[in-house]
Amino acid sequence: MIGVAVIGYGYWGPNLARCFAETDGCSLVAIADRSGAALARAAKRHPGAHLFTDWQEAITSPQVDAVAIATPASTHFEIARAALQAGRHVLVEKPMTESADQARILVQIAAQRGLTLMVDHTFIYSSAVQKMKELISNDTLGEIYYYDATRINLGLFQRDVNVIWDLAVHDLSILNYVLDSPPTAISATGVTHVHGTPENMAQVMLYLESGAVAHLNVNWLAPLKVRRVLVGGARKMIVWDDLEPSEKIKVYDRGVSLTDDPEQIHEMRVNYRIGDMWAPQLSTAEPVLVETAHFIACIDQGLAPATGGALGLHVVEMLEAATRSMNMRGQVVELGAAQRRAS
Repeated sequence: MIGVAVIGYGYWGPNLARCFAETDGCSLVAIADRSGAALARAAKRHPGAHLFTDWQEAITSPQVDAVAIATPASTHFEIARAALQAGRHVLVEKPMTESADQARILVQIAAQRGLTLMVDHTFIYSSAVQKMKELISNDTLGEIYYYDATRINLGLFQRDVNVIWDLAVHDLSILNYVLDSPPTAISATGVTHVHGTPENMAQVMLYLESGAVAHLNVNWLAPLKVRRVLVGGARKMIVWDDLEPSEKIKVYDRGVSLTDDPEQIHEMRVNYRIGDMWAPQLSTAEPVLVETAHFIACIDQGLAPATGGALGLHVVEMLEAATRSMNMRGQVVELGAAQRRAS
């Protein structure tokens, strides 16, 4: 039985704690948080877990084999490094670290010690993203033209990361997972409307090796919440609306075809195809539960995580490149071969 400690019981920590408590093969043995109120809530929900105000005590507890980190991004590196050095397997919330240099150190320590290092890119474990990957991998969509994502809402304003690191990070991990075409360059623009806080809205463009493009629209200052992704292919197109209670994925048999026939070109060079729409059946399994079960299986069986340290590093490298571009008002930043390699 693998003993798990959850570090941080604020916004995301309670979800991780609940799922680890429900996952076979492990036991939630410890919860750490500086807040007495947070620990009081944890005590009611998980009376069997030991409570700590000092995360270092939780990590060194002899009952703990693995650590799940759900703290601000600025603390990820310190806690994850200490946990790995103490011989603990690590699941760390996204983004993995504040810099690619920090991420490389964690990957190196985990490899040297033979420990599982996994990043909490939860969407990868959702049935919607799994279905998208299946449809793209089996060439249902044909050649991929574009990936267009909108993630907007009112708040939550972060103090230690901008809106790209908070929201666009999801699509950077999804792109890496579902498309067999790494980005070669990135461009981003952004602005803040609240003095003293990071950028609260941004536009990101990624240029992929295949010639496809990805556009990400992220915003903390929108009047409504939208979580919608469009993937356009030569044969079919996908609309993924994560806020839909059912039919989150819809596949459209729509597109355009071009003709160079001299007899037809004077009429219309572009022909539009309007076909059927269908919504594939998706699993109702909770992505976080799928993720925690995968983490435990990787530890128990020595498997490579779907969202391992290499993916976490790759995503942080793209986040850094996007931030550099944003600081230069959208100037394109080229990604080197090492940065383009997917995990």
